[in-house]
Amino acid sequence: MSVNKYQPHLLVLPEDDANRQLANGFVLDQRVSTRKIQILEEAGGWGEVLSRFKSDHVVGMERYNSRYMILLIDFDGNEDRLGKARSVVPDHLRDRVFILGAWSEPERLKADLGSYETIGLAMAKDCREETDTEAWGHRLLRHNADELSRLREQVLSIIF
Repeated sequence: MSVNKYQPHLLVLPEDDANRQLANGFVLDQRVSTRKIQILEEAGGWGEVLSRFKSDHVVGMERYNSRYMILLIDFDGNEDRLGKARSVVPDHLRDRVFILGAWSEPERLKADLGSYETIGLAMAKDCREETDTEAWGHRLLRHNADELSRLREQVLSIIF
């Protein structure tokens, strides 16, 4: 389903199919407003997420100032990944772009927490309840704490 681009909304750009499935699990939460969040086609790698963001989404974010974006990537255990990803986000859009993902890859999360759908639902519950007990406190997700805090401040009231 497409969002109304003139109303506050969130676009999610996933790196790969596993990340897309996590996002799909998130929107299965019955309290998520599915008319305010749209999961885009997977990009095919974290570098491609950044490339597509720059080429396909910066102009749209400038045009629609109530648009927010999540760049959903694998960190692959790389401490520099967040900084590299942030460097492609123009300064004037930084408050509306969030970079989240598993510290290694979602497949490892799946081994610990169950199906992608289950993990996505747990992430949604943690977001909605502003906790980190279901999923976000997991060792492969807790590095997202600062981005998640920013996301909750900006987007929580839009999607729930």
